[in-house]
Amino acid sequence: MSNLINIGISDLNIAKGDDTLVTYALGSCVGICLYDKTKQIAGLAHIMLPWSKESANASDNKRRFADTGITELIMMMNMSGASASRLTAKIAGGAQMFATNSAVFNIGERNVEAVKKVLATYKIPIIAEETGSNFGRTVFFSAADGIMQVKAAGKPTKNV
Repeated sequence: MSNLINIGISDLNIAKGDDTLVTYALGSCVGICLYDKTKQIAGLAHIMLPWSKESANASDNKRRFADTGITELIMMMNMSGASASRLTAKIAGGAQMFATNSAVFNIGERNVEAVKKVLATYKIPIIAEETGSNFGRTVFFSAADGIMQVKAAGKPTKNV
């Protein structure tokens, strides 16, 4: 029997076999789905902010940031038998939830940019992306087949 594993904001976890990871309320936040197809190990992180070095509080939850959250997720997956060299990524979120003309305040765009830079550092290819625009998303990520299902109010469900 499969389990649904909930990932909260500034959180991450892994799943194996028939289990599915889910995260809700991806507005400007980004959901990073990592997958090792050979071992059927999936990982999902829900990050809020791009860089830990920009935080004034050194004791902040490291899972909140793209740089430290993705690093922790990769380490967790490796400890469960995944190989960083086999990982692929799918990302969702990074919306601009409030109208602004300032790039500084477009946290969604900054989050997506940071996620892409961190994944490139680890040489993890992004094979699917559902980011940007101005609406929130919910992501389901299957460990059995690596499919990322993206749901948004008033929009068709996408399986990527």
